[in-house]
Amino acid sequence: MTIIHAPLADVLSLPRIALRADRLTLAKRRWRGTAEDGAEFGFDLVAPLADGAAFFASEQALYAIQQMPERVLEVALIPKPAPVARLGWTIGNLHFPIQVTEDSIRVPDDLALRQLFEREKIPFTECEHVFNPFAKAHGHEV
Repeated sequence: MTIIHAPLADVLSLPRIALRADRLTLAKRRWRGTAEDGAEFGFDLVAPLADGAAFFASEQALYAIQQMPERVLEVALIPKPAPVARLGWTIGNLHFPIQVTEDSIRVPDDLALRQLFEREKIPFTECEHVFNPFAKAHGHEV
């Protein structure tokens, strides 16, 4: 098993081999993973790795993190700022992580958020995406 301490500084133009991991694993500094080709890696990091980060290179390939999609709830943004600001505040007040894209807000698929959206009559869709909430966001997720 190869131990990784940091991402690679220079990204080489080699074929990529993915090591798939979920968002909560990627938030950790110490963990183990197996790449698609069966190579095993141990991670003892100074800072967590992000989706797409290259972390190891052999003569034949570059190994990179591939964050796995997860179930999220997505709310389409409307052009009125007040309801959008209120929605962001409400989600933040529940201490859930949030991702804001150009045209939507994404949150984890959680019963409390589903109930909030239904109670407030906020239309949402269930979907799967790579979820990248604000980096400094913290929540009560396990």
